[in-house]
Amino acid sequence: MLGVFEIYEPTTVQEASQLLTAHGSEAAIYAGGTELLVLMKEGFVHYPRLINIKTIPGLAEVTLDQDRQVLRLGALVTHRQLEQSAVVKHHAPLLAEVEQLVANIRVRSAGTLGGNLCFAEPHSDPGTLLLAWGASLQLSSATGERTIPIEEFFVGLLETARRPDEILAQIELPLLADQTGGAYEKFSTHERPTANVAALIRLKNGRIAEARIAVGSVGPIPIRVKAAEQILQGETPGSEAFAAAAEDAGQAVDPVDDIYGSVEYKRHLVKILTQRALSAAVARVRREQ
Repeated sequence: MLGVFEIYEPTTVQEASQLLTAHGSEAAIYAGGTELLVLMKEGFVHYPRLINIKTIPGLAEVTLDQDRQVLRLGALVTHRQLEQSAVVKHHAPLLAEVEQLVANIRVRSAGTLGGNLCFAEPHSDPGTLLLAWGASLQLSSATGERTIPIEEFFVGLLETARRPDEILAQIELPLLADQTGGAYEKFSTHERPTANVAALIRLKNGRIAEARIAVGSVGPIPIRVKAAEQILQGETPGSEAFAAAAEDAGQAVDPVDDIYGSVEYKRHLVKILTQRALSAAVARVRREQ
C-alpha cells in the first residue's frame, strides 16, 4: 500500500527547491517513480508529500552545445528517449546502446536519467557509463546552481552529494575526441546488473594515449580504477596490456558479498568484463576510422 500522500506540482526549480526546504524529510522528488513508488508500495519508505518535477518545463530536453562540444541531457529525459534520440545516436551512440539495456521497456519509458542517478541504486547501468565518460551534473536550488563532476556525486549506498534543497536539472556529456572508442559490458541474471564495466580508449599513433575505466554494481557506488588506466598509458593495445589492466581492476574494486555473488566471484567478473570492454573500445576506434 502506498499510504496517503499529497502531490505538489511546481512550475520552476526554485519553487520545487522551496517546497523541499519547507517540508524537509517528509518530502521527496517524484519524477519517473520507477524506484520511489516501488519502495513506497513495499512499505520501506513513506513520504507524505511528493514534489512532482515533471511539471517544470525544460527538464526533459536533449540538446547539443556546439560551442562547448557537450550534449546537454535534461534530468527528466527518459531512458527510452535517450535510446531513441537521433541527437544521442549521432553524437553519443554508446549512450543510446547502454540505455537500450536498462531494465525493460516499461521502466525505460517511465524512468528518467536524473531519477536513476539521484536514487543511486548500486545495480544500475547509466552511472557506470557516465562515470567513465566524465559527465558533469548541474544541481539547482532556490539559492543558486552548482556543477560537479559525476565522480563526486555518488558518495555511498543510495546516497549522493545532492543537498536536501537541490534538484538535479541537467547532465552534461562531453563529446568524445577523435580516435576515441567506448564500450560497455555487463553481466546480469535478471534486469539489474551483477557487475558492469565501461571503458573509453583514445589512440594516438597506434598507442593508447588515454584510458578511462569505470566499474559498477559490485559495491555501493561505481568507481574509476585509475591505476588500471595508468597501466594502459602509452601501451600498444592488445591482450597482454588489457589482461594487466583487468587484473588490476579486479583487485582495485571493493565488492560486497551478497545475494548477487561472493567477493571473489565479483572480482572475477570485473576482470573478464574489463578485458572485453577494452577490446571492444579499441575495436570501435578502428571500425570508425
